[in-house]
Amino acid sequence: MVSLLFEERLLGRGIQRIAGVDEAGRGPLAGPVVAAAVVFDPAIQIDGVDDSKKLSATRREELYERIFAQVKSIGIGIVSSRVIDEMNIYRASMRAMELAVDELSPRPGHLLIDGPRYHNESIPYTAIVDGDALSYTIAAASIVAKVTRDRLMRELHQQYPEYGFDKHKGYGTRQHIDAIRKYGPCPEHRKSFRMPGREG
Repeated sequence: MVSLLFEERLLGRGIQRIAGVDEAGRGPLAGPVVAAAVVFDPAIQIDGVDDSKKLSATRREELYERIFAQVKSIGIGIVSSRVIDEMNIYRASMRAMELAVDELSPRPGHLLIDGPRYHNESIPYTAIVDGDALSYTIAAASIVAKVTRDRLMRELHQQYPEYGFDKHKGYGTRQHIDAIRKYGPCPEHRKSFRMPGREG
């Protein structure tokens, strides 16, 4: 399990409602970007919580259910591929995080953000590079964001089975690139991203 060092420092300052925030889906060629924000009771620790990238899909699903059962508050923000194209992926990721935080009730006292920066100053925050590997609360958010997005991509597979979204979740695998070259991009592809076979 990842460290509680950042959380313990904040608790030592009397801050009780600490939210971990992370996103999934910045790199894929298709689908939304999804962020999650979670707040735990300080006494709750779930064994096995870790950076979602280090966990198998089955383990992520198991932990997702346990997180939802034991979390004090949870928020999820989803920004579509269309909006990603309108505002760029960086701003869309920030927007997804803001949407997730806005769903938390009561309002958190401090945010632990995965990544080097965050742009919403309305709540005090700490931005942590590789935070999903260093903070328990961020790691839990990474699991929720990843599982939520993977489920959405499996739903998109039902609409566009020729692309194999259920397998690669929109990332630029050989299978996905071959499908784009064969069928062209679908409405869920990010037109602002460089598509295989596209000139320029």
